[in-house]
Amino acid sequence: MSSPAERYAAHKRQVSENGPALREFQGLYDFGLDEFQLKGCRALEQGHGVLVAAPTGSGKTVVGEFAVHLALREGRKCFYTTPIKALSNQKYGDLQKRYGAANVGLLTGDNSVNGEAPIVVMTTEVLRNMLYAGSQTLAQLGYVVMDEVHYLADRFRGAVWEEVIIHLPDSVRVAALSATVSNAEEFGEWLQAVRGDTTVIVDEHRPVPLWQHMMVGTRLYDLFVDDGREGRPKVNPELRRISLDDVRKAKINNSRRSGRRRDHRPVRFRPPARPDVIQRLDRAGLLPAITFIFSRAGCEAAVEQCLLSGLRLTSREDAELIRRRAEERTADIPESDKLVLNYHNWLAGLERGIAAHHAGMLPVFKEVVEELFADNLIKAVFATETLALGVNMPARTVVIEKLDKWNGEQHVDLTPGEYTQLTGRAGRRGIDVEGHAVVLYQPGMDPGSVAGLASTRTYPLNSSFRPSYNMAVNLVGAVGRERAATLLEESFAQFQADRAVVGLARQLRKSEEAMAGYAEAAECHLGDFMEYAALRRALSDAESALSRERAGARRLEVARSLERLRPGDVVLVSAGRTAGAALILDTGVAKRSDGPAPLVLLDSRQVKRLSCADFGAPAEPVERIKIPKWFSPRNPQHRKDMAATLREKVPHAEVKRHRARGGGAEGDDGEIQRLRARLKQHPCHGCDQREDHARWAERYFRTERETTGLRRRVESRSQVIARTFDRVCSVLEQLGYLKDGRVTDEGRRLGRIYSELDLLTAESLREGLWDGLGSAELAACVSALVYESRQPDDAAPPKIPPGTRDVLTRMVRLWGELENVEKDNGVSFQREPDLGFAWGAYRWTGGEDLDEVLLEAGMTAGDFVRSIKQLMDLLGQIADAAGPGGVRDTARKAADAMRRGVIAYSSVT
Repeated sequence: MSSPAERYAAHKRQVSENGPALREFQGLYDFGLDEFQLKGCRALEQGHGVLVAAPTGSGKTVVGEFAVHLALREGRKCFYTTPIKALSNQKYGDLQKRYGAANVGLLTGDNSVNGEAPIVVMTTEVLRNMLYAGSQTLAQLGYVVMDEVHYLADRFRGAVWEEVIIHLPDSVRVAALSATVSNAEEFGEWLQAVRGDTTVIVDEHRPVPLWQHMMVGTRLYDLFVDDGREGRPKVNPELRRISLDDVRKAKINNSRRSGRRRDHRPVRFRPPARPDVIQRLDRAGLLPAITFIFSRAGCEAAVEQCLLSGLRLTSREDAELIRRRAEERTADIPESDKLVLNYHNWLAGLERGIAAHHAGMLPVFKEVVEELFADNLIKAVFATETLALGVNMPARTVVIEKLDKWNGEQHVDLTPGEYTQLTGRAGRRGIDVEGHAVVLYQPGMDPGSVAGLASTRTYPLNSSFRPSYNMAVNLVGAVGRERAATLLEESFAQFQADRAVVGLARQLRKSEEAMAGYAEAAECHLGDFMEYAALRRALSDAESALSRERAGARRLEVARSLERLRPGDVVLVSAGRTAGAALILDTGVAKRSDGPAPLVLLDSRQVKRLSCADFGAPAEPVERIKIPKWFSPRNPQHRKDMAATLREKVPHAEVKRHRARGGGAEGDDGEIQRLRARLKQHPCHGCDQREDHARWAERYFRTERETTGLRRRVESRSQVIARTFDRVCSVLEQLGYLKDGRVTDEGRRLGRIYSELDLLTAESLREGLWDGLGSAELAACVSALVYESRQPDDAAPPKIPPGTRDVLTRMVRLWGELENVEKDNGVSFQREPDLGFAWGAYRWTGGEDLDEVLLEAGMTAGDFVRSIKQLMDLLGQIADAAGPGGVRDTARKAADAMRRGVIAYSSVT
C-alpha cells in the first residue's frame, strides 16, 4: 500500500504529464480517468493517432470525446463515426447536451441535421461517400473518431472502415476505438503503416469485475470455484455432478424407450420458465438484467409470458413515470397505427419493468426501451444479439439462454468472441460493484464447455475487405488505375495476407535449402546423378501409368463380362478368398455405381455379393445349373445341396488350373523400353554407391513436391487484393464503365451508387428498364435491389404488383447476363434480385394503410421501416445518378410518397 506522500507525488507527476487541453477536459468529468484513457488522450494531444482496444463498458469513448474537445479547442472539425444509426443517434444526443445544438450535427441515411457543424456524428458509410465525392464538408477536418472499429471484420460492411482509413487525408488524426481483440497489436501496426504515427493502447482490465454463474432450475451456482491452489480456478464440481447425473438419466430413459427396461423412468431436468428466472434474479438483487434470446419471436414471447404470469418489477410511481415518458415519445403515432404496432401490449410491459429489444421493433420503441433501461426504470429486457453490437445499454446481469444460435443457414455454437461480446454488457461502471453473467443450464450442456467460453480471450480481428465496382470507378476516377491498385495494396486484408506469406516464405526458404543439401549429398563421381535419378523417376511413373491403364482396361472387360451373365451360370473366381467355382444367383447389374455386383453361391456354401475386383480376368460361364424355384439362399440345407451340385459340375482340379493360369503376362510399351535402355547406358548406373545416392535423390524429389505446393500458396496470397481489383476492372472495361484506364460517363454514374447490387442498378439505368414507370411501380422494382428475404427458399412465390412483372423479369435476366460476365472474369459479387418486398413497397408508396401493408407483406414493423428506409436511400442515389429526366423525378416522388406515417416519425429530429 503506497503512503500518502507517494500518492501525492504520483498525482503531481500525472498532472505534469498532462497537457493543458487534457487538464481542461478532465474538468468536464466528475470522476478521475483511468490510466489507459489518459494514455490515449495524451497521444492525441501530442499529435499522434491512437488505437484503443478495451472491454465493453470500460469507457474507451472518453478518448473519442477528447478528440472532439481538441477539435473545438483548435478551431477544427471532428467527425464521430459509428457503425449503426442507433449508436449515431445516441452519440448525437450525448454530444449535443455537452456542446450545444449549434456545435453538433448528425448525418445518417435517414437524417441530415446541421451537417456543417464543427462536430458531426455520422455512420461510417456517409464519411466514405464524402471522401469519394470530394465533399467540401471535409474542409478543416482535423480528427475522425472511429467508434466500434472492429466492425471492419463484418463481411458485408467491413470494407467501408478500411476505405475510410486508407483515403483520409494525412493531416487527419484517427482515434480508433475497438472492443478487446486478440490481435490489436497487428491492427495497430497496419494503422501505423497507412496513417503514420499511431499509439496502440490495449487494456484488458474490466473496470467492473465479472462473475460467471450457471442457473440450474432456479438455483444459481458459481461456474468457477477456488480450490485454494494457485493458477486458474476450476469448474464447480457440483455443476459437473449435475451434468453427469443428467446424462445418466437420459441413458435410462433411452433404454426405457427401446424396451430393454421396464422400471420407472427418472424425471430429467427442465429449464425454468422465463418469469421464474427473472424472479430468481430479483430475489438475488441481480436486476436489471438483459436476457439474450437469439430469436425475435422468442423475445416477444418472453415478455408475453412475464405479463401472463403477473410479474411486476416496478412501483406504482415508477409505472406512472414510465407511462408518461413513453406516451410523450410516441405522441406522433396515430391511434390506428398504435393498434397495428401492438402499442398497448408494449406499454403494459414497460409499466411492469419488462421489455423486448430487437431489430423487428419500431425504432422509436427501441429508443424508449434504451432510455428507460439506462434510467433504471426497466428491470428486465429480452434481446437479440444486435443489442450487444454497439448500443450503450449496460446491465447488472446478462443472462444467456442457449449457447447456440441460428446464423441464417444452420444452428452454430457461440464463439468465445461472441460470448465475450454478450457478457461485456454486465456491470455498470460507477453503479455496480460487480457484474454477473448467467448461463441457463440446458439438458446435455457441459459446464466445462461453458467454462471454456468464459475463460477464452481469442477474438481476432480479420479483414473482410474486397474491391467493389463502385469502389473501383471512384478510385480510378480519383487517382488513376495504377495508383488505385497501389492504394488497395495498403488494405488490412493485404497486410494480413502478407503476414501469412512471411511464414510461408520462411518454410519455402528452408525447403529450398534442404533441396540444395540433398542434391549435394546425391553427387556421384561418375556423372550427373540427379539426371540419372530423374530417369529412374520417369521410368517408375511410366510403369505406374501403364499399370493403371491396363488395370482400368481389365476392369472394364470384367464389368462387361459380368453384365452378360445370367442366373444359373457357373463362373470361376480366381482372386482373393472367394477363389473357386461360383453359381450366379442374381446378376446385380443395377446394385452398384462402380459396376455389376452379382450375388453368388460359392462351392464353400457361402452366399456372397462379388465385385469386379474379385475377378482377375473376364468371367466366362464354364457350366450352367438350373436353379429350382423353391431355392432360398437363406436356407442352410438349400445352400448345402446346391453347393454339392456345383462341386460335381466343376471338379476341384479344374478350379486349380484356372487359378494357376491367372491373367497372363503383358508386354511393355516402347517408351518404357527406351527409358530402361537410357538408364542402363547412363554412367551412374554402374556406381557401387548407386542406391545410397538414390535415397538422397528421392528425398530431393519429395521435398521438391512440397516446395512447389508452398510456392503456389505464396503466389496465391501475394497481391491477392490487386488481382481481385484487376478482375473487377476487367468486368468494368468489358461493360464500358472504364476505357483505357479512365472512367467513362457511365462509370461516373456507377460511382454515385453505393449498394450491394451497384452494377445491376447502373445497368438497369443504362438499359432504360425503369423509363415510364410510376412512382409505386419504380419503388417495387428498386426494392428487389435492397431487400433480402428472411423466408426459406421453399416459401410461396412473392406477389408481383401490376405493371412491374415485365420489368422485374428483365432485371432478373440482366442479373443473369452480369453473372456470366463475372464468371468469365473470376469474380462473383452480384446476388440475385429478391422480389419479396415488391408488393409491400408498391402498396406503401401508393398510400395504403400500415396495417394492410404489414399484413400483406408478413413483416414486423421494424423490418418494414428498415426496408423502406434502405429503399428510400437507394432511390435517392438513383435520382442523383440518373440525371435530369423522368427516372430522377419519379425516384424523388417515390421517396417523398414513402416518407409518411410510421416512416416519418421513425427519424430523429
